[in-house]
Amino acid sequence: MCLSVPMKIEEIDGLKARCSAMGEERWADLMLLQSDLPIVGEYILISLGFAQSVVSEHDALQAYEMFDEILQALEGQSQD
Repeated sequence: MCLSVPMKIEEIDGLKARCSAMGEERWADLMLLQSDLPIVGEYILISLGFAQSVVSEHDALQAYEMFDEILQALEGQSQD
């Protein structure tokens, strides 16, 4: 199973985008979005290093909240 992570585009260099999310930075390949390239400031879903789609800021922030809840639950389990 793969997990797609929404990340904000900080910089674009050709078909590569430097993205950030939750304190991490990654480069993503934009090859799959060539027909409608995203721009700096937009959020994209990244899976296995490839941008899959553009998502709204609202959806990205909602996903971050959900990831935080999952991490908190896992941390609570490890302390038991």
